[in-house]
Amino acid sequence: MINKYNGCLLGLAIGDALGAPVESLSLSDIKRKYGEQGITDFDAWDRFKPGSYSEDTQMSLVTAIGCIKAYQNIVYNRGYSSTDVIYRGYLEWLQAQKNPFWLRYTGNTIQSALESERMGTIENPINNSKDCNGLMRTAAVGLAFPSDMAFREGAEYAAITHGHPSGYLSAGFLSKMIAHIIEGSTLREAVEMSKKKLVTYEGHEETLKRVESAIEFSLSREPVEMAIQAIGEERTGGEALGVAIYCSLKFFYDFQEGIQAAVNHSGDSDSTGTIAGAILGASLGSEGIPENWIRNLEDSDTIMQIASDIFKVFKMRETLSIKKYPLA
Repeated sequence: MINKYNGCLLGLAIGDALGAPVESLSLSDIKRKYGEQGITDFDAWDRFKPGSYSEDTQMSLVTAIGCIKAYQNIVYNRGYSSTDVIYRGYLEWLQAQKNPFWLRYTGNTIQSALESERMGTIENPINNSKDCNGLMRTAAVGLAFPSDMAFREGAEYAAITHGHPSGYLSAGFLSKMIAHIIEGSTLREAVEMSKKKLVTYEGHEETLKRVESAIEFSLSREPVEMAIQAIGEERTGGEALGVAIYCSLKFFYDFQEGIQAAVNHSGDSDSTGTIAGAILGASLGSEGIPENWIRNLEDSDTIMQIASDIFKVFKMRETLSIKKYPLA
């Protein structure tokens, strides 16, 4: 099972690193630069070397560490909710962006929400944003929480900065999907069970539409490029989730093909790569990921250590060192 934990976190970082160089490019520009197959391997972007990830992975790892700290706080009876602990982690992450090495990119929605000194919730939304930057950071929630809790937790973590239902329900969906996969469900079973939970929330229609389109296109012979365009490339949470689910279902047997499909389009390539990477990585395990991608990925050893620590805490029920994971 540890391979699924490693696969999820490594997979999301690899999808992010593969998509980062083409995030701002249209599909035609991607093909013009990399050839008809689009980008197929790590490349340098901005001032970072090939294999470097973006803020999508940074915030995913912050979420993963926050889940561990939240558990530690329960063990030591500190009284903070898991959402409070995650919120503190996001604030610390924002401060760390002042370090030029750590700075990758801070989306306007995330920055303005975190700088407001107010934590958004589902009941008291901080804004009406539905972009995918709430979704892209919540895969690790499914590694920490069981499937009956993961949806609500993931949605709440996204709602800290994204107040529209499509911004936080897509995050809850991803979290629950990952949890079901970790518990042994197939990818399609995980999607269907997450759908049943999604429709119990008010404002689910937009996200449900994208998920159902993803399922439908995954069973069709529609060319991949056309299917992704039809699901949506406007960078909302529902659309990014739909694209990632489509690519994961379409290429459920092949991590490399699925991730390449997930980043070669005109939408938010690093975020869809991150989400699809998490899904396929959890489903196929780390053994299903090309070794050269793991080897050339930034901080791969650190990422696997965090995955191992989540496994120890939430599956083995171990208490880790407070020095390593300080209480909130």
